[in-house]
Amino acid sequence: MTDGVPTSVQDLRRRDLTRHLRIQGIHDARVLAVMGSVPRERFVNAETADWAYEDRALAIDCGQTISQPYIVALMTEALELTGSERVLEIGTGSGYQAAILSRLAAEVFTIERHSELSHQAQQALARCGASNVHFHIGDGSLGWPDAAPFDRIIITAAAQEFPTVLWDQLAPDGILVAPVGDSERQILQAWRKTAEGPSSRALCDCRFVPLVSK
Repeated sequence: MTDGVPTSVQDLRRRDLTRHLRIQGIHDARVLAVMGSVPRERFVNAETADWAYEDRALAIDCGQTISQPYIVALMTEALELTGSERVLEIGTGSGYQAAILSRLAAEVFTIERHSELSHQAQQALARCGASNVHFHIGDGSLGWPDAAPFDRIIITAAAQEFPTVLWDQLAPDGILVAPVGDSERQILQAWRKTAEGPSSRALCDCRFVPLVSK
């Protein structure tokens, strides 16, 4: 038994989730394997734990959400991780995305403006055995300049315009993945930092909570 649910049931739910993500177009074998191994139920509130493996966003504390598994997988796949990267995450939230990244990258640096969420995420990640995640409580729009540059940056809240400050903390040939837009329309995009400038591609329409800046 784990968290009151038979392990066999959890394994089945994760297996079903992996199958669903593959059908939805996620192809990276490493991403699929990790999505099928991280216990998502540890990152949601108790009252929504039964829906942990459904492909939908769920409310968490402080008026925030945990993204639906497909969006987590899509953003992670777009980072093109090989295992050696230092990744900056803006918006720790529940810690679920950081848990996924921790198994695919060398180091994860994650920033959350809500101290309550950051502390909850630290506890959840510790229970999952993640030891390569560094936490900071503060304004994510400013990034983490003391730890820059980063090989990858992922923003889990919607910026109204291109995040220049964070782009400056991205290493050459690095990738930044973020939703950009307002409450009416947001587009999830991936940019690569080339010698000629940003090279971008749109991933999908999306809906994230706004990136809050001081």
